[in-house]
Amino acid sequence: MPSPETPPLPPQPDPRARTLLVSLSGPDRPGVTKAVFEAASTVGADVLDVEQVVVRGHLALSVLLAPVHDENVLTDRLTRAGQAMGMHVTLSAGRGDNRPRRTGRAAVVVMGAPLETRHVAAVAAEVAGHGANIDRIRRLSRWPVTTVELDVSGADVPRLRRELALVSSATGCDVAVAPAGLARRGGRLVVMDVDSTLIQDEVIELIAQHAGTAAEVAEVTERAMRGELDFAESLHARVATLAGLPVSVLDEVRESVRLTPGARTLVRTLKSLGFTVALVSGGFAEVVDPIGADLGVDHVRANRLEVRDGLLTGRVEGEVVDRAAKASALREFAALEGLPLARTVAIGDGANDLDMLGVAGLGVAFNAKPVVQAQADTAVNVPYLDTVLFLLGVSREEIEDAETGDPAGV
Repeated sequence: MPSPETPPLPPQPDPRARTLLVSLSGPDRPGVTKAVFEAASTVGADVLDVEQVVVRGHLALSVLLAPVHDENVLTDRLTRAGQAMGMHVTLSAGRGDNRPRRTGRAAVVVMGAPLETRHVAAVAAEVAGHGANIDRIRRLSRWPVTTVELDVSGADVPRLRRELALVSSATGCDVAVAPAGLARRGGRLVVMDVDSTLIQDEVIELIAQHAGTAAEVAEVTERAMRGELDFAESLHARVATLAGLPVSVLDEVRESVRLTPGARTLVRTLKSLGFTVALVSGGFAEVVDPIGADLGVDHVRANRLEVRDGLLTGRVEGEVVDRAAKASALREFAALEGLPLARTVAIGDGANDLDMLGVAGLGVAFNAKPVVQAQADTAVNVPYLDTVLFLLGVSREEIEDAETGDPAGV
């Protein structure tokens, strides 16, 4: 049988065709939308655009119509229908469809606990000074932090990100800027540091408590995280203090590790979205691997302690997972998943995370050292790891839907 012919496309809309913009506002109640469209259908009109939003019980509805018959009768019936529902009605005649939306679209996420008016004012002022426009604002969360997302157009996204990073630093709120549209959707790879990011502890310090060298190790760790010491050199020095400990100590350490608040929710939600999750750690696989297995992450990269005759030797096997190795691991995992680097997110807190944060499409400094916050794309300074989801445009309601297994919300 011959294949059916592709039906021809309808003609392009006439840019000079008459249109009628109907705007209604007032207390929300059932049936407003129904009344408007039923009134229009009694005369005849084509629907070109519709936008409706309800904020705190107040409804705003805008409909762009192309009248088919008598425009005056259409205007009269729409006015009567809106007023009968207790709505304020305005109508504006024009020609053609909406003006094309400007390019340079960005999603600007502003987060605070609390989120103060001065925070939003400073961000809005910077957007306006940049020459961009705020097209829409929505709230992503109210608790434990308040988060709003600004849909911006007409922006130079990299420049706006740099400018708003300064606003974030000056005002104390957290601000993230990402390309909007399709760049905001689809699969992602999220790579996390472990110590003081995914978990609240530094694992080597927990091990050192059993060796009586906790204070010495903690001091070296702090200097390394501030970027004052080479990470690989500092790791070897710290691991050397563990020589002679029985390997059974690692079982006790695993039991004492505390996940960061929101860590389990973050990973579970990311997985429900179909994202790939990886852990890349300068810590030790003996502890990190079981954490990753428990959470269901896809990839893990960490150092491994050398063991002889059931005792730690004070040495690390193989190459050290330092800042360069973390960035390499992110690239490797992205290639395995078939994702461009633009679709990767890295989360970390220390100087050894900087290369990874720089390579990723979005680098997030989580309760990080000043040197890291200064160089990352954005920072989160609240102790809840799942707030990173808000930076990705995931709302609290969507997180809760994922938690309850509601497929409509995932």
